[in-house]
Amino acid sequence: MSDRLIYLPLGGAGEIGMNAYVYGYGKPGKERLIVVDLGVTFPDMDGTPGVDLILPDIAWLRERKAQIDGIFITHAHEDHVGAIGHYWEQLGAPVYARPFTANIARRKLDEHGHPESVVKVVQPYPEMIACGPMTVSYLPISHSIPESAGLLIDTPEGRVLHSGDFKIDETPVVGDPWNETLWEEVSKDGVKALVCDSTNVFSRDPGRSEASIGDAIAEMMKEAKGMVVATTFASNIARLKTLAIAAQKAERSVVLLGRAMRRMVEAATDVGILKGFPSVVSPEDALQMPRENVMLLVTGSQGERRAASAQLAQGNYMGIKLTDGDTFLFSSKTIPGNERGVIRIMNQLSELGVDVVDDAGGKYHVSGHANRPDLERLHQIVKPQVLIPMHGEHRHLREHVKLGEASGLSGILAINGMMIDLSRNQPTVTEYIETGRTYLDGSVQVGALDGVVRNRIRMALNGHLIVTLIIDENDEPLGDPWVETNGLAETGRNNAALVDVVEEDLSQFVNRADAKTLRDDVKLEKELKSIARRSAQAEIGKKPEVTVIVSRLG
Repeated sequence: MSDRLIYLPLGGAGEIGMNAYVYGYGKPGKERLIVVDLGVTFPDMDGTPGVDLILPDIAWLRERKAQIDGIFITHAHEDHVGAIGHYWEQLGAPVYARPFTANIARRKLDEHGHPESVVKVVQPYPEMIACGPMTVSYLPISHSIPESAGLLIDTPEGRVLHSGDFKIDETPVVGDPWNETLWEEVSKDGVKALVCDSTNVFSRDPGRSEASIGDAIAEMMKEAKGMVVATTFASNIARLKTLAIAAQKAERSVVLLGRAMRRMVEAATDVGILKGFPSVVSPEDALQMPRENVMLLVTGSQGERRAASAQLAQGNYMGIKLTDGDTFLFSSKTIPGNERGVIRIMNQLSELGVDVVDDAGGKYHVSGHANRPDLERLHQIVKPQVLIPMHGEHRHLREHVKLGEASGLSGILAINGMMIDLSRNQPTVTEYIETGRTYLDGSVQVGALDGVVRNRIRMALNGHLIVTLIIDENDEPLGDPWVETNGLAETGRNNAALVDVVEEDLSQFVNRADAKTLRDDVKLEKELKSIARRSAQAEIGKKPEVTVIVSRLG
């Protein structure tokens, strides 16, 4: 069998978040592999209550641990690096990253007790990293976090360019400006495949530079009467600097609130990429200043319940209280699915008399992803044999294929689990790998299909009822069954206590049950559960989840 070049998304293709991509070269089933990004996505109370993080399913990779030559992290956003601490031990390969991303990755490995030395700091192109039959180089590119990069992957079958998350920004405030000459250089000898960010494929206006919003933010802060609070993604170092410089121009001192905010500023300062950031004051010092001379930079732009934004909206965070006449700026885009949490915070702030300013008009925020015209520009520069959209929901990927085809590019829609053979001149789907999600539930990783969260949702929706029955040494009931409830109405339509009604129905069954049934735990539990559910439904209109405990003496 001849060698082949494969591309396999395990996360991030068919969704925004949880990015994990695999490239491999070699004989089928024996390819040497590299992993590009290991990210997370975040739970919500509707579909994943109680879950801490959602990770990609790496079972396929775990089984091929000995074939992995390297893990390459394109940038330090959580949806690209957030799973590295959770998964490194299962994969065991060296981790490569640029300095700022390496700083964040090392912190995550240290949190899980893994050696920070596994992270190798790399410099951008033309430095090359040899990984088995492939070589990889980092291509600096603009994004909403410093030192983002695409990847140049050279293989015996040709060159692949993996765009990473990117935008075309020649004045990004912090981080690498768009370098069109570099991308032209690495594309001039031919590119087999461009694997490309699809997030903003539906945005038809050209992308705007980070430098374009600073003056408008400064003017807003000058006009504000009380304290100003601004929230954005803590990882958007350029935006943090834009906001801090705007505060300085408005003669306001800057306060950082939120662990993630402080950690990111510290990391960016440590590696020397954040320069000219105004000095900050402590929350304690801010309390002694006139309100009109303070600007708080806070975490929680996506409505996170425990972040600084949410706590300020509830009335108090570290002794700071917002009041009538203060201004709260959301300098960020709300990720689809987070709208409810953001609106909740906005309304809580409004109830405090705070003026809420969002970015519905695009005045105080620019995206970190390439809009449609910028995607077309990259297509024209690279001119790949095939375009493979990634980093997007299914509708984004499909639209991106159409966009490429409109200018003559051959495209292939590859979603999570779809292995693409890039060998020769006609990419084909060669295998379908079972993929899914892994939940970090407390300190334990559980499969999305294991039933843990599903049962939690069922209990949340239907309530829970516990039935206990004791059977003596002679296989006779020792008293009547008793019932405990959780999450259920105490009384039903007959104005009687629910537990009394259910216990009465269960007692009638137990007292007339034959000896064979009373000796059979499986049958007894099944009958008790069925009766309890029917009784509860008749009384309160709900069928609760039921746990039956049969205890036998002797």
